[in-house]
Amino acid sequence: MKKSTLPMPSPLPASIPVPEATPPADMDLVAVPTGVNHRTAAYAYTGGSIFDKRDFYIGAALIKHPQGDLLVDSGFGRDIAKQIATMPCFFQKITKYDVWKTAADQLKAADYDFSRLSGILLTHAHWDHMSGIPDFPGLPVWVSPRDRAAFYSHEMFGNFRGYFQETPFNWRDLTFEGGPYLGFPRHHDVYGDGSIVCVPAPGHTPGSIIVFVTLLNQVRYALVGDLVWQREGLTRRLERPFLIRRLGDFDNEGNRQNILKMVSIMQRIPGLIVVPAHDQRAFAEMNQLPNVTTKGLILAAQ
Repeated sequence: MKKSTLPMPSPLPASIPVPEATPPADMDLVAVPTGVNHRTAAYAYTGGSIFDKRDFYIGAALIKHPQGDLLVDSGFGRDIAKQIATMPCFFQKITKYDVWKTAADQLKAADYDFSRLSGILLTHAHWDHMSGIPDFPGLPVWVSPRDRAAFYSHEMFGNFRGYFQETPFNWRDLTFEGGPYLGFPRHHDVYGDGSIVCVPAPGHTPGSIIVFVTLLNQVRYALVGDLVWQREGLTRRLERPFLIRRLGDFDNEGNRQNILKMVSIMQRIPGLIVVPAHDQRAFAEMNQLPNVTTKGLILAAQ
């Protein structure tokens, strides 16, 4: 228990169905790595080593869908240096990062048709997920109402209040009009075909979400945002270190329960590919954009 290992939950009950999806044949999920934030395993989860260097993935995931492509989060933007300068001094001192290439510039280099991009879907409203939004002026930004409200208040740590509150985002409220989904109480099916489904998972922030993506042949992904920062948080059931979660998580108990819920789902769906927003190993399992040169993923898929 020194590592604060959470109890092993029971698998998702058989009475809770695994939803079927009918994704289009040309749907895809693409990694868009914009850079890294230099951390260690000790920062990521309880019991992690300070000598285990972890370069946290900062970027986006591009969901290609014939009804409209979506960027899940946005990664580092072109104005990241100005944005970081608005953060508290202690945060700037402990946050060392490298920018590779912004999402907008990667898409441009790949000759991407920007008319296909219908919006940015935020897992939550923190700086490292929002930095690139101003590079897509006017593009709809889908976010849970609770996170949008928290973004403009003092209850949300980790956003560029001074910088971003002057930016006219095209906010769109993400509502959850659907019923239960994989044990979560509500869901939103983006295109009505089960291929992109969002569920509320408050804890890290008041309105954090998880995005389930199903590709052809029922290849399933769960983009869990910052529910955990590295896969060990789920595979070993390890929370963030005490001080980190006290400072960085809005609701510790809510986040803890959602970790256990995801572990339960992983037991029920063994092939589910779980993607913490900052784990390079998870994004290494996705396709990548053509004709784009970055410094690349440091960690290979495992």
